[in-house]
Amino acid sequence: MSESVLHATKTANGRRKEDHLRIALSEEVGFKGRTTGLEDYYFVHRALPELDKERINLSLTLFGKSLSAPIVISAMVGGIGAAARLNRNLASAAQSLGLAMAVGSQRCAIDDASLSASYQVREVAPDILLFANLGAVQLNYGYGVHECRRAVDMIAADALVLHLNPLQEALQPMGNTDFSGLLDKIARVCRELPVPVVVKEVGWGISEEVAKKLVQAGVSAIDTAGSGGTCWSEVERRRTDSRAASEIAATFACWGIPTADSIQMVRRAMPGLPLIASGGIRTGLDVAKAIALGADAAGIATPLLKAADESADAATGELLRIIEELRLAMFCTGTARLAELKFSTLLRRKA
Repeated sequence: MSESVLHATKTANGRRKEDHLRIALSEEVGFKGRTTGLEDYYFVHRALPELDKERINLSLTLFGKSLSAPIVISAMVGGIGAAARLNRNLASAAQSLGLAMAVGSQRCAIDDASLSASYQVREVAPDILLFANLGAVQLNYGYGVHECRRAVDMIAADALVLHLNPLQEALQPMGNTDFSGLLDKIARVCRELPVPVVVKEVGWGISEEVAKKLVQAGVSAIDTAGSGGTCWSEVERRRTDSRAASEIAATFACWGIPTADSIQMVRRAMPGLPLIASGGIRTGLDVAKAIALGADAAGIATPLLKAADESADAATGELLRIIEELRLAMFCTGTARLAELKFSTLLRRKA
């Protein structure tokens, strides 16, 4: 690739990331006519919980690391000037509370090492479970195990997330839309990378069929990232100047598998592997419902991004609220440990 083309590509990638961050922070980009489906469920209240709220245990072990609560700060930003501050604020909150965190897609820093600092958070978060992140489709555009290892090494990560985003790529100008033969390449990364590989969607969910194929490919976990939270077709619609492209993106504002359905689909496909539920998780009650439906942990993005834009303390405060809501949900269902909450018979679907 010539220097001029490489510069143009870097400039376009930086502008895209800046657009994504600006839109996510300042505009309403939720799904239209589509929700997470979690609101269709409720817990049977237990008026006599027979336990001490202060002794409820929210901890779990994921990929060999202890978490104080089943919460992952989902992948959001990186590769631009503002990302370094945001990622450090999020990582500082994760470190102080004993939670997990994923960074945003590291593709731009693989192509331009000068951007790697925006992802590096180990200085402020030496102990957290940390996920590196690349788009799986890049395995069809020159990336391989070597680049995946570089992403992990860049931030001293404990695991790698490969994200799937076919609809988003299709809606982006010059998007990478060759998803053919990708499963075999994911399988190779799973075999050869020395850390666990997690596959996630970016907001339209993973079906049972796809989850089964990913399990056969050797993934260590799946993150559902179902519909109902931030709608990336809406984000892309806000970015385009083309009326035709805007109308096409608007058509898909209600696309995707609701988070509640995706959790159950993926759990059926992989009864024994870790499942992270994300996509519109906004409260501790959402986290409790996700775990009761079969998840092991829940990923949260947009509310934390807005808090982290303010400060590390604000991000910590938002997480403390969510953790306390989860604890209250467990208290009022009489569940002292996450293992008791998982598949709880006290979670009912509304008639």
